[in-house]
Amino acid sequence: MLWLRNSIAMLIVLGLGLSALAAPRSWELKGGRWIQVGTDDATTQLATTQASPDLTLDQAEDLVARRELDTARNLLLEWFKGHPAKETPNRDRAVYLLAQVYYDIGDRVRSFYHCDELMQTYPESALFYKALELQYRIADAYLRGFKNRFLGLPILGMEDEAIEMLFRIQQRSPGSPIAERALLRTADYYYATTEFDLAGDAYAAYVKSYPRSPLVPKVRLRQAFSSLARFKGLRFDATPLIDARAQLVDVINSYPSLAEEENLQAVVGRIDASFAQKVYTTARFYQRTGSYKAAAYQYRFLMKTYPNTPEAESAARQLALLPASALQTPEPPAVGTYSPATKPAAEEK
Repeated sequence: MLWLRNSIAMLIVLGLGLSALAAPRSWELKGGRWIQVGTDDATTQLATTQASPDLTLDQAEDLVARRELDTARNLLLEWFKGHPAKETPNRDRAVYLLAQVYYDIGDRVRSFYHCDELMQTYPESALFYKALELQYRIADAYLRGFKNRFLGLPILGMEDEAIEMLFRIQQRSPGSPIAERALLRTADYYYATTEFDLAGDAYAAYVKSYPRSPLVPKVRLRQAFSSLARFKGLRFDATPLIDARAQLVDVINSYPSLAEEENLQAVVGRIDASFAQKVYTTARFYQRTGSYKAAAYQYRFLMKTYPNTPEAESAARQLALLPASALQTPEPPAVGTYSPATKPAAEEK
């Protein structure tokens, strides 16, 4: 389902833009949870009022705590039959308890949608943030390997759906701590499953959305490693390697302690060695196909840019074998794009 994964990744990157297209909204931290404020009355759902204790729901909560889940579910379903109106006091609590029951039973999808019902119908409920947290736990469990049952067997994976759940959490509470966790969890999942193109996009979205997060240095490092992992070899496009080098040099300049801890200078050195090998491979191709002027240019570029590499020594030997006419080509620049002295593109002037 590559198309679904790519679509989800695009939604992650464009999340802030999609939020801006929706009706104007703002969020405020109250009582340890993020709630929507300042919305138009016509679009605000009716919230539950502070109600008196409900003995039936107290009993259901006790049953859930004792893991008597079937009994708790039946009791809650009977309560709903007697309280069908959405404005019924304590109905948000009943919905949340039912979500808890289905979570513990193992019907995580139904639990997720009951949490959605609570947040959609009662956005000012004191249980709003708890429902959002339960949704995060559901998505995280699926990404950790939890499977839905089919014919009594846990065999149905839900990883793609879990990524979509995390995106919905971000849309439900944009800019909140749990939205930040959801985006980072998405990026880490893609990284762990070697989907490095999607991981890089998600890490970039995190840095853009949460630039003041203390996790930004390591997130930027993961982004660089994602780019590095996308490089397929010397005979393929070097763009991921170029991106990785620029990102790593930027991390080294911005976070010296992290760079020393992760030995990033050595990583950059290996990248430069790969560039030297790639330039030499390209030059040899030109030489074999009779494009001697192009070969001469590449050999000279290699010798000037990476003079202390084994490839530079080989380039000098091969250059001497080329026809004299090939050596009349203009000299390449003294410092190339991939030189160890080169800074990231953003710093070049």
